[in-house]
Amino acid sequence: MTASVSEKAGILIVDDMEENLIALEAVLGPLDQQLVRAHSGEEALKAMLRQDFAVVLLDVLMPGMDGFETAANIKRLDQTKDVPIILLTGTDADSDYAYRGYAIGAADFLTKPFDPWLLRTKVNVFLEMHRKNRQLEARTEQLADRVEELERTVEGLRKYVEK
Repeated sequence: MTASVSEKAGILIVDDMEENLIALEAVLGPLDQQLVRAHSGEEALKAMLRQDFAVVLLDVLMPGMDGFETAANIKRLDQTKDVPIILLTGTDADSDYAYRGYAIGAADFLTKPFDPWLLRTKVNVFLEMHRKNRQLEARTEQLADRVEELERTVEGLRKYVEK
């Protein structure tokens, strides 16, 4: 079942290297979701303020604002603090990278080169959580509307009985 455009969740992929963005698009393409690219931490933050994302795949090593700083900024903003972040880094990463990533609120940490199936599976879990959260929000709104309607009815009945 293919999601309609309005049901498609955004996936933000952030990497300063074009070939890595192309590889991520190739791996995530079969998920049939909207893929949005950012070449820097600054671009990523701007994109996150413009659009809702189900998950962010964020390269750790980037010039300027690195992945850790970008993730920390994402987690600081009320609008974006709940968006899961998967940090990606090369095999020559420092041993404390995973710890630093989890400490700032990253949901997961993968070392390149990563298994495409594993990455797709992890991203799919976050897409499903995002979809279920949207359904829950919609249902909560419906219930709140129904409660308001019932309160108006009860108030109307109360006024009628008091006459």
